[in-house]
Amino acid sequence: MDFEYCKLEIYIPASHFPALQKALQSADAGHIGKYDCCLSYCEVQSRWRPLAGSRPFLGEENTLCTSAEYKVEVICRKEKVDETIRAVKSVHPYEEPVINAIPLYRTGLSAALEDPRKSRTRLSSGPAGRRSDSKSRQR
Repeated sequence: MDFEYCKLEIYIPASHFPALQKALQSADAGHIGKYDCCLSYCEVQSRWRPLAGSRPFLGEENTLCTSAEYKVEVICRKEKVDETIRAVKSVHPYEEPVINAIPLYRTGLSAALEDPRKSRTRLSSGPAGRRSDSKSRQR
C-alpha cells in the first residue's frame, strides 16, 4: 500500500502550542495546496504515571496524574515525517512526547484524484432522490 501523506497526532500542553505551531510551519507540515499552517486541535484529558527514574514535566514519580492538554492533528508529506517529528521534539516539554504518525491511504489531497466539481458529467437528483447521470437523461 503506497501513500503520500501522514497525519501526525501530537499531545502537548497548551502553554507550548504557539511554539509547536512555529515548529510545524518550519517543517512545512500543514501545507495543503495553496494554504499553509493548516491543523486542528482540541483540548483533551490525558492520564499517566511517571515511573522511577523519570523526570516528568507534570506530575510526580509513582503518582497517577491527569491533566488537560491539546491533541493537535496536522498533515505532512511522507518524506517530511522525520524532519517534522524532530521539529516537534525540539519544542516539546515532555520527556516522552506522544507523537503518532499515521499513514493516510486516501485523501482529497492527491493530484491524481479528479475534483468532482470540475467533472464533465454532472450528477443531479432523479426520481425518489436517486442520483442519475444528467447526460443520459437528456436522450
